[in-house]
Amino acid sequence: MSEERETRLFMISPRSMLTPDQLVRMVHSFGDKALVKETCYGCLVEAPREEALAILAKVREKYPNEVFSKIRAYRCSDPRRCRAQHGTRPGFAQLEEEWALLSKIQYGLEQVEAGAKYNPKPEKKRLDVNAFKKICEVQ
Repeated sequence: MSEERETRLFMISPRSMLTPDQLVRMVHSFGDKALVKETCYGCLVEAPREEALAILAKVREKYPNEVFSKIRAYRCSDPRRCRAQHGTRPGFAQLEEEWALLSKIQYGLEQVEAGAKYNPKPEKKRLDVNAFKKICEVQ
């Protein structure tokens, strides 16, 4: 991938009502130089770096807690990864795990926006050895 172009992966949270088709249509409306490929989890966007970042900003503005993005190492339709060209799919298990966690991340972000505070559970204290002996000796 060159520094002039960037390929980004956009994943939709499982809790979102947004569909990959809706996301793709929205991304198409944001940039004319972008190559957009719909996937089962969202879409791939390949564009000049500035345009890709502008698209990312617009998607985050519209769906801040529902669509997540990261840079993809391979371009869209790269023969080493494209299944249409009998490429392999290493890393798919990682994407699947990340996708499963997105609903929890979305929930957490929504709670923070709602003003919820994090209250950690108090640490459990270790049981004293003598107290443990007393428990064991009681019949």
